[in-house]
Amino acid sequence: MPETPTEEPKVITEYETMMYKRRGKVAYIMFNRPQALNAVNDQFEEDLHSALLEFDLDDEAWVAIVHGAGRSFCAGADIKQRFVAMTPEQSARRERGPNPEGYMGRSINWKPVIAAVHGYALGAGIVIAAESDMIVASEDAKFGITETRRGLPGGRIWAKVNAFMPSKIASEMVITGEHIDAAELYRLGLVNRLVPTGEHVRVAEELAEKVLKSPPLATRAAVKLTRRQWVQTGAEADMQMLPLKLHLTEDFKEASQSFVEKRAPEYHAR
Repeated sequence: MPETPTEEPKVITEYETMMYKRRGKVAYIMFNRPQALNAVNDQFEEDLHSALLEFDLDDEAWVAIVHGAGRSFCAGADIKQRFVAMTPEQSARRERGPNPEGYMGRSINWKPVIAAVHGYALGAGIVIAAESDMIVASEDAKFGITETRRGLPGGRIWAKVNAFMPSKIASEMVITGEHIDAAELYRLGLVNRLVPTGEHVRVAEELAEKVLKSPPLATRAAVKLTRRQWVQTGAEADMQMLPLKLHLTEDFKEASQSFVEKRAPEYHAR
């Protein structure tokens, strides 16, 4: 087992909501909204695309570790910013979301990404983890397709999870929106390594060292191959879900409003 490096990674770029660091051939993309459990707002979305592009074009970096500062990996969307205070036009764009290629389905160099997950990986958080090529999760990690609880379709997320973990548990996740423990997803094959709480980044570094032992062009060919399996299914899920226009329903508004007001929602299936 390789020794864990003692020197801190060097900060290359500091974005508003995250940092891009590098140590040797390993890049680190650290989400840095700990006060909001690294919830995704518009700035986070922009910064993540920029950081992933920076990694893709960084000749010094051959593998990346994505992780979160504070108590959580990524707790999903920032509800107040992304759903409550939106016009219908903004809501429609948000409901469509990014294209099915997501954050990592389109690349130039196809370098491997490892998600080091702790705390919550909900909504956008499970998307980032599922799109990553490997997942190391701490025992305290919980994953969830929370779009369902927000009154939105979780089809695209389900497609990405189901590509690697075809099971009725994936169906349960998208139908109920309930959180699932990392241990269960490790048993079913979505998670590569299940580790004690607090060890997720260290073990991800060990996994990165294994990646670096192989010729980089061969690993990138494998990444390009494996990522394609969820892009098409994501597009097909969109074709099924988008005509439903769930972002225009009363239940969608009620889900967001009740969350902000910290009360039980009252749904009417309309």
